Parts: sequence; C-alpha cells; structure tokens
Amino acid sequence: MANSTSSPATAPPAGQRRLSGRLGVGSIVFMVVAAAAPLTVVGGSVPLGIAIGNGAGYPAMYALGGVVLFFFAVGFTAMTRHVPDAGAFSTYVGAGLGRPHGLGASFLALLTYQTIQAAVYGYLGAALGGVVADLGGPDLPWWVWAGLSIAAVGVLGYRHIDLSSRVLGVLLVGEIGVVLVVDAAVVLAGGGPEGFSTAALTPSGIATGAPGIGLMFALAGFIGFEATAVFRDEARDPDRTVPRATYVSLLVIGLFYTLSAWAVVSAWGDGPAVAAALEDPEGMVVDTATRFAGAVVGDLVQVLLLTSLFACVLSFHNVVNRYVFSLANTGVLPHAWGASHPRHSSPHTASLLQTASALAMVVLFAVFALDPVMEVYTWMAGIATLGFVLLMLLTCVAVLVFFRRTRVDARRWNTVVAPSLGVAGLALAAWLTASNFDLLVGGWTVAVVFLVLTAGSYLLGPLVAALRPGADAAAAAHLQVATVPHQVGGPAQSLAATAAPTDRTTPTTTETDR
Repeated sequence: MANSTSSPATAPPAGQRRLSGRLGVGSIVFMVVAAAAPLTVVGGSVPLGIAIGNGAGYPAMYALGGVVLFFFAVGFTAMTRHVPDAGAFSTYVGAGLGRPHGLGASFLALLTYQTIQAAVYGYLGAALGGVVADLGGPDLPWWVWAGLSIAAVGVLGYRHIDLSSRVLGVLLVGEIGVVLVVDAAVVLAGGGPEGFSTAALTPSGIATGAPGIGLMFALAGFIGFEATAVFRDEARDPDRTVPRATYVSLLVIGLFYTLSAWAVVSAWGDGPAVAAALEDPEGMVVDTATRFAGAVVGDLVQVLLLTSLFACVLSFHNVVNRYVFSLANTGVLPHAWGASHPRHSSPHTASLLQTASALAMVVLFAVFALDPVMEVYTWMAGIATLGFVLLMLLTCVAVLVFFRRTRVDARRWNTVVAPSLGVAGLALAAWLTASNFDLLVGGWTVAVVFLVLTAGSYLLGPLVAALRPGADAAAAAHLQVATVPHQVGGPAQSLAATAAPTDRTTPTTTETDR
C-alpha cells in the first residue's frame, strides 16, 4: 500500500489530535448498551408505552424499531471503512451531503445527547432523593442529588475511557441480570392469570390504541446504539470492531426490550397490564418483580434502577465529549476544546466543559422550579427522541448519496436497498414523532418552541459553514477524496487509506507502519 502521507491535498490540519485505546467489541457494546439504559427503559418507558401507546401490543414496537434500525445499520456500517473519523452522525452526513449538512448534524447531535442527559439527570435526582429519604437519610431537593451525580460522572469522564468502560460493564451486567431474572420468573410461572400474552403477535393487537406513540417510546429506547462509530479512534481494529459492535448492540437491545416488555404484559394480562400502567407507571415493574421473583428482587430492581440511570448519563457524557473533541479538532469549535490528556488519553477539556454545562442546566431547571420527572425528563426526552430520528434519517440519505457518487462499494443490498428501506421507515417515524410531539411535551405551545429549537440547532451548520469557510478542513479533505472511485476488495485504496492519518498524541505513522 502506498505511503499515506504522500497526498498533502487530503491531509487534515497538522495540529489535529485524535484519541487512542484498544477497546474491543465487548467494551464498546457495554458503553453503547449502557447508554440505552436497559433497566431505565424497562422500568420507565415500557409502562408508558403500554399505558398511552398501543397497550398489550406494545412489545412488538421494539421488534419493529429494531428492524427499521437494522436497515439503517447496514448502510451505516458499510460506510465506516470509508469515513475513518470518529464523528459518527456528523462525519457521515458531511461525507454524503456536504460540509454544511455535516455541521448541522453535529449541532443537532450535540443537542440530542445533551438533552437526553438532562432528562436522565432529572429522573436520577428525583429517584436517588426518594430512595435516600425512604432509607432515613436527608430529604434534599432533587437538584442536589443531580449535582452530585454530575460531579461523579465528570470525574470518570476526565479519566481514560477504559475506566468508564469497566464501570459501565459492572453496572450493565447487574441491571440486565435482574431484569432477566424477572423475565425468567414470569416465564416459569406461565405468565399471570391470563397466561402468556399474544397481543404483540397479531395485527389487531399491534394496531390497537396509538401505535404511533408506542413506536416513539420504542425508538427512544434505542438512542445511543449508533454511537459505536464515535469510539472508532479507540477501537482495537476499527474496520472490524465498529460494524460488529453496532450489530451486536442493536441485536442485544432489540431482543432484550421485546422480551422484557412481553414479560411485563404477560405478568398482568392484556387488559390488566394497561390498567396497571395507567394507575402506577413508575411502580409497575417493581411490583412485577416483587410478585414473581420476591421482595428481595423487587428491592434490587429499585437499587439497580439508580445505577442504570447513572450508567446512562456516564455513557452519553463520553459520547458528547467525543463530539466536542471532533468539532474542536476540525476548527468548528475552539481548538483548545479538543485537547487530549497526556496521561489518560481522554478529551478532558471537553469533559470539564460538559460537566459545567450540565450543572448550568440543572441550576436553570431548579430556578424555574420544574418538576424533575414530568417536565425535565419528559420535555428533554421528547427533544432527544426527535433529534435521534432526524439524525438517522439524514445519515441514511447521506449513505445513499455517498455510495451513488463515489461507487466505492458495489454491494447493492448494503449501499442501495437497505439504506432506502431505512429512509422509508425513519421518514415515517419522524413524521409520527413530530405530529405527536405535543403529547410528549404537554401541549403545542411548548412543542412549537422545542421544534424550533431542534430545527435551529441543525440550521447552525449551514450558518457556520458560510461564516467560517476555512473551518473543518478535514471534512473538506474527505469530501475531496470521496470522488476517487474504487471497488470493495479491489486494488485501489480505500478513502480511509488515502487520507493522511492525524496525531493520536503520538508521532504520526503511515499506513505501512501500521
């Protein structure tokens, strides 16, 4: 292979820095699945999806969402070998649709991940404060506990990514394990008084109630699975590790949610499950665990719900850090924000900035006396869900345009058929989300404000592109080399090989050195 430093026209800025690490498939899957917060979804979103979505047919929405996201993942992973930067949505959209749209996706992604963090901090502060008070501890405002959680996440985010990965791994095993125990207990008991539910297997059962709202809740549970590409620089073998981690994450999340939602419905019965979810959505899963697996398991579910929330915000903290790191090192944000810690090889400056911004948001919520669950959690999760669906839709369109323009991959299933099916499914999901947004945030007045905020974050991209044409030179370089066609498996270089590698806080190496 030719020396990769021989093409100065495609080289990114000499000062650009990248992260390092040796994360394998398992470590990345832990980070991504933890971001999906399995126990938080099962304990929070599942009862809500049953209550105001499509009732006993709700478990099918996770399977349907998984299928739609599988089509997205096929094109997404096909593109990873040709777009080597760890920018995830922003990099892919930029390579396919152009720099202004890539920058727009960057700002939309920052809004999406920042708002889902804010949502979870609100829920975590309320849940942690309630548990401490029940155990006889001090009864402090929710924002005190949220602030302490932000500080703990900030410390872990400042350190090397391997530390966060190990912490998330331990917490993730615990929360998945306790839910599987409850699922097994329901199955071994033959379900509740009505036996096993079949509503999710019939068209009439799936179409009952409001399936559009059910699909929204289901897709919200997948937020973060695509973040495998954000850890590309820190992966052991990115061309293999990132695609494998993406598929494994999607499969684990989809199967886990479908099985667990079905077990919850089966434990109560089709009609009683809807009644129980409407009456006490927050306690439904804990009650299910207590009835079928005992009081000890019920208490364990309550405790692990807290660790699930913490694991969620820690994982999203790491994702946002890397978005800021990427934007800073391409000149969109101040270059100093893209510093890499000399010992931890972590985006420590981005971590400090994000910790400060999370604290500022919590202070703002406290000043306006917003309810941590019904307002902070619901409103912020609504913005994040819409942003997530729009980002995936843009990425699917970018994949189609990229492969049509470059002809770097001749596989029609990977580059045309699957991404097209993904566009169709995600366009429908985006329409359902936007048209039902008032139900998520409590009325059209608030909904319009948040819809404008979401659109505005994306429009920042073209604005920055026009005002700062010299920024993001790395993205422009990748768009330039994207015009060089080659076939997968052929003798020509991949786009990843034609672009000069950048510093990983160590001396630059060539492709032949690697």
